[in-house]
Amino acid sequence: MSWAVQVEVRTFTYDGCQSPVLRDVDFYMDYGQVTLLSGLSGCGKSTLLSLINGVIPRMTGGKLDGRILVDGEDMAGHTMSQISRKVGSVLQNAESQIIHQSVEDEIAFGCENFGVDPAEIDRCIDHSCTLLDLERGWATRTLSGGQKQRLVTASTLAMGADILIFDEPLANLDQQGAHELLTLLRALAGQGKAVLLVEHRLDVVLPYVDVVWELREGSAHLVPDKAAYLGSQVNVIQDTPADCLAAPSLALRVSRLTKGFEGRAVLDGLSFDLMAGERLLLLGENGCGKSTLLSLLARLLKADGGTVEQFLDPALREKADRRWFQAVGVVYQNPNYQLFMPSVADELTFAAASRDYALDLAMRFGLTDLLERHPHSLSEGQKRRVTIAAILAQKPKLLLLDEPTVGQDYAGLHQLVEVLNAVHREQCNTMVTITHDFRCATALCDRVLWLENGNILHQGNKGLVKQFFHRNAAI
Repeated sequence: MSWAVQVEVRTFTYDGCQSPVLRDVDFYMDYGQVTLLSGLSGCGKSTLLSLINGVIPRMTGGKLDGRILVDGEDMAGHTMSQISRKVGSVLQNAESQIIHQSVEDEIAFGCENFGVDPAEIDRCIDHSCTLLDLERGWATRTLSGGQKQRLVTASTLAMGADILIFDEPLANLDQQGAHELLTLLRALAGQGKAVLLVEHRLDVVLPYVDVVWELREGSAHLVPDKAAYLGSQVNVIQDTPADCLAAPSLALRVSRLTKGFEGRAVLDGLSFDLMAGERLLLLGENGCGKSTLLSLLARLLKADGGTVEQFLDPALREKADRRWFQAVGVVYQNPNYQLFMPSVADELTFAAASRDYALDLAMRFGLTDLLERHPHSLSEGQKRRVTIAAILAQKPKLLLLDEPTVGQDYAGLHQLVEVLNAVHREQCNTMVTITHDFRCATALCDRVLWLENGNILHQGNKGLVKQFFHRNAAI
């Protein structure tokens, strides 16, 4: 029997590493099915995907003892171009796949490389934009993280590959967007395509999956009872009752804030007060302005109108200088933007209040065994923990977190939330968090701002979290 994809790997070891990442992997997937690849953060899931789509060993070096079969044919002698005609990929960091300045040019790019007729390309652009709720004239640099994820998905679908692999496709999608994407992938499988997902939000993908594999200790294991396996993973983090640290004093005052890109309004006269010591959660659909607001609070962007007054420290100036970013710690949506040192240890201690404190945070975040590793050699979930630990090591007065839980397995998610809240109490910092992860949203906030169309639709206590996540999709 010939599978859509069959992986027969005795070992795979990255260049420069002593131990193999994968060993004795016998994995397969077929057309007409949605297959889920599960496993702990850092267990090798992205490595397996990179073997299937040809990135390894053509772009990333390593020693492979084994073979990758697509439609029964060994891919060893094939080029990336040949493989990409059969296998379409949406990577964890969607932004790294975007090269053009407009949505329509990005979707057209792959089709043009394959020599598709211009009239057919135009039709593909319209069809893909409709499927993924995009406008062909939008500038790619102005898109939110979730919109970029949808754009890369649209570009991949437009190229017409029959085997589609997605690495953490729900990472930056809101609940409605996740439901719509999974419904689309389910329909594509129904049309005969083979779909492979790597995703930590197992409870969300449960209704859409046919086959489940678990990658454990470098080997792939077929899960015989997917409902029992996934059901055991459904675990919303319960909020631990604790005193709210919010003080009667202000940290920031936001007044009539406006911001737009390429003629498209993103924030429209938004106003609120942020109290010192509180944990504020920003909720809203993709493109509503959450990340833009966070960038304005961090002074990474300049507003078109309105003001952001800071009361963190009267000695801080109006510009974003070195002293400002010692007081204000920002964890970006894409961790690769923040990792620039040659080792995890150097990353954690670079701006730390003290080396001992940085190493203590490394232990608490489960990073001790990774201290000598290069940050960019880590999994996305591990990179996320490194960036958070490095910022916390500075002891900032204001902590701004954009999707801090992406790439975390369930154990890692519990650990991350527990440490974030413990350090919040120890440092008495002020936290502003953006998340689409309902598993931990309640546990990361005292107060909620629900944004829609660039302004505040609702604001209130933790009760808004459940209302928001149950509005558009059954959980």
